[in-house]
Amino acid sequence: MLAIKEAGYEAIMLNCNPETVSTDFDMADKLYFEPVYWEHVRELIEYEKPAGVIVQLGGQTALKLAEKIKDMGVEIIGTSFDSMDIAEDRGRFSDMLKDLGIPYPEYGTAWTVDEAIEVANRVGYPVLVRPSYVLGGQRMRIVINDEEVEKAVVSLLKHIPGNKILIDHFLDRCQEAEVDAIFDGENFHVMGVMEHIEPAGIHSGDSHAMLPAFNLTPMEVTTMEHYAEKIARALNIKGLINIQFAIKDGNVFVIEANPRASRTTPFIAKAYQIPYLNIATKVMLGANKLTDFKFEKNLKGFAIKEPVFSFDKFPNVNKELGPEMKSTGEAIRFIKDLKDPYFRQLYKDRSMFLSK
Repeated sequence: MLAIKEAGYEAIMLNCNPETVSTDFDMADKLYFEPVYWEHVRELIEYEKPAGVIVQLGGQTALKLAEKIKDMGVEIIGTSFDSMDIAEDRGRFSDMLKDLGIPYPEYGTAWTVDEAIEVANRVGYPVLVRPSYVLGGQRMRIVINDEEVEKAVVSLLKHIPGNKILIDHFLDRCQEAEVDAIFDGENFHVMGVMEHIEPAGIHSGDSHAMLPAFNLTPMEVTTMEHYAEKIARALNIKGLINIQFAIKDGNVFVIEANPRASRTTPFIAKAYQIPYLNIATKVMLGANKLTDFKFEKNLKGFAIKEPVFSFDKFPNVNKELGPEMKSTGEAIRFIKDLKDPYFRQLYKDRSMFLSK
């Protein structure tokens, strides 16, 4: 909000989260405390007639509304809807990765159980079955045979009818990591490279993430940053992008790209003490280029993103972690070095998980 006002615009926020509104109600010039449903968004646009709408800071919920906003003739500030759609559509995104020469897990798409089983056998078990365009890994399942594929797809179609099904080969027992970055159309800046402590198969929102990476080789980190820049340029990103990777046997694979602020963006900003959201917003608006800013990362040791769970408030919820996100927030912990007892226990737990 401050960046929008500093760029000379009136800042209007649509937010229905009482926790955040309680602390930032006076940050925007106008605050609409409404559910982020299309009906409310359309009425707000018709009433306020904004010069543009920023969806990159509203998570997956806002991205899903981008096409309807565009069809109303309203400018999507920053990355275009078509570029967002390429990143969200597994088929289009994988075709782009193939053209760029970037490795990715084998995949396929299906609309029925029979098609899903055929794809799963082609790409090879284990596979990740998931719907397209969903939030928080909703209805994602890791399965190991035809029977489990059938159960997963039937459940998916029951709860999310008419949704295209994605089947990806699951890279078992690999390391996961992610890159958050900003691209202004010319210049590319890596905000941070985070390595997940939990092994593959745990949703990124539920995993502990270490900043900077602690166990990846310099070549693996450099490869991730190189792939991230190639993807940002190919997608014509203007603003933020988050890219998730799987590393197995020294090979780096791209899992997915999110053309928006990830939950790790404020984590990195706090860890490095750099106002990345302010900078990214000004880049989206075209008010500044990345060369207008100095990036002095101030972090001694490591920062760990800690997931926060509310299982005590929902005692009947399955507490087993997997590809479907169950955390309700995150915290930050700073450690001096890898000898820290907290980190050593986390890494021990990871080893036990892998040995199962």
